[in-house]
Amino acid sequence: MEPFIYNPPPPGPLPILYEDACLLALDKPAGLLSVPGRLAEHRDSLYTRVLALHPQAMVVHRLDLATSGVIVIAKTRDANRKLSRQFQERRVEKLYEAVVEGVPADGQGLIDLPLICDWPNRPRQIVDHSQGKPSQTAWQALEPAQVGGRVGTRVRLRPLTGRSHQLRVHLAEIGHPIFGDRFYASPDGADAAERLLLHARDLQLVHPEDDRRILRFQAPYPF
Repeated sequence: MEPFIYNPPPPGPLPILYEDACLLALDKPAGLLSVPGRLAEHRDSLYTRVLALHPQAMVVHRLDLATSGVIVIAKTRDANRKLSRQFQERRVEKLYEAVVEGVPADGQGLIDLPLICDWPNRPRQIVDHSQGKPSQTAWQALEPAQVGGRVGTRVRLRPLTGRSHQLRVHLAEIGHPIFGDRFYASPDGADAAERLLLHARDLQLVHPEDDRRILRFQAPYPF
C-alpha cells in the first residue's frame, strides 16, 4: 500500500446544508479530515475550517477521510451534549450510498460481524468473533453500475452501529468491497475510481432544543 499523503481539497465557502443557533449540518467533501490529525501537515480539517467562523463549535461525530456527505457540528455546549447523546443511544437515522464491486446474489440483507482495530495495520479494521465489538449494517441493492469498465452495484446502507470503517469492512466481507477503497477493495477495484465511492446521504435527528422537531439533512451523492 502506498504511504499516506494528505492532500485536502482547497478551502472555500463552507458547504452548509443547514444552520441555526444550535448546530451546523455540512456536506463534507471526500479527502478532507473531519477533525485535525496529530501532525502539523494534518491540521486542516472540516472542523478546523468551521472553527475559523464559529470558535465555540464542537464535534458531535465524524466521517472517514475518504467518505463524503452529511456531518453535524454543534455550536453550543448544551447542543453538543444533547446531540452526542442521540448518537450514543443510536437514535440518529443515517443512510449512506455506495457503489460496490460485483452484483450481490440477494437484493438486500443484514451484515452482523463484530469488528476490532487491526493494530499492526491501523487504521484498518478486521472481523474478530471473540473480541470484536458488535457491528450491524442493513443494505439494499438499488441499481446496476459501471465503474472504470468494471461491473458494480449501487447500494443503500443503514448502519445500526457506528464502528470505524464499518460499512467498508462489512461490504468487503460479503465479497462486494466499495470501489476506490484503498484498504479493503481488490487492487483493480481500488484503482477503478479516483475516490472511495461512499457517501453519507441522509441524516435525521431530533433538534437539541425542541424534542418535537425532527431535522433531516440530505446531501445528493456526487458519483
